[in-house]
Amino acid sequence: MSTGHDQLGRVAHLLEVNRPEQALEELGRLPAGLSTDVAAFRLRAAALTDLDRWDDVVAVTRQGLAEAGPDAELLGRLGLALRHRGAYADAERALLDALARAPHSPWLLCQYADLCTTVGQTDKAERLVARAAALVPDLPSVFASRFQLAYARGDDRTAERVAEEFLAAWPTHPVALALHGHAAALRGRMGSAERSFGQAVAYDPTDPAYAEAAWESRVHAHPLLVPLRPLHRFGVLRTWLVAVAVIVALNVAGLDLLAGLVGLSWFLFCVWSWIAPPLVRRLVRRRWRP
Repeated sequence: MSTGHDQLGRVAHLLEVNRPEQALEELGRLPAGLSTDVAAFRLRAAALTDLDRWDDVVAVTRQGLAEAGPDAELLGRLGLALRHRGAYADAERALLDALARAPHSPWLLCQYADLCTTVGQTDKAERLVARAAALVPDLPSVFASRFQLAYARGDDRTAERVAEEFLAAWPTHPVALALHGHAAALRGRMGSAERSFGQAVAYDPTDPAYAEAAWESRVHAHPLLVPLRPLHRFGVLRTWLVAVAVIVALNVAGLDLLAGLVGLSWFLFCVWSWIAPPLVRRLVRRRWRP
């Protein structure tokens, strides 16, 4: 008969292969004495984190802290969950308490950096990520935090470079694939985005965000939407401003006929941007297989 510690090992393996729901089922079969062990609480919180069940993460980590005492990993999970719930002050308190117990944990440093990025403290986030990278440069959390920081600063090129480095180091990691897909979409490379998101779903079919992103990227990669790529690459407002500026400049230069042709083309482009996406969504939905 297997021991409770063997069960904890199986749970850890299930989490490594992205099977959080099965991990929770295995945790539910733990003997009563082991179910309140700090290791069980850590694994339960990790599984719930993978499922984005933030309210449950908060409940489990607080129960674990109450029963097992202060623990850096549980405090880190609590801070992560509170950040996703928008309770930034409480999240910071939990993460600072965690770092007081494990100041050299790169994962905790990245969690605090992500919180700082979320609230706009990008300089502080950069210092925290640098500390984490000095400890374990190829840690997935380090790559993810570097990507989020670059994205928050509007530096799409750096975000894309970080995503490529992440994918090179972890070619089957679903987060690496998802960030690579997101970076490709930002640069208007929808075919590459579709492939990356599709692989992320293959490696982690339990995450609905990956499935949604794969669906959206398949829609935007459709040939009928190729003319709309500038809207993804440069943004709607910037594209509008460039188009208007070109038309005005042609009018000022006295090239009224050319200005009229550009204006007509822009009008047709706008009409196509309104009618094409719903049409393509219907076409793709008929053939969609998540």
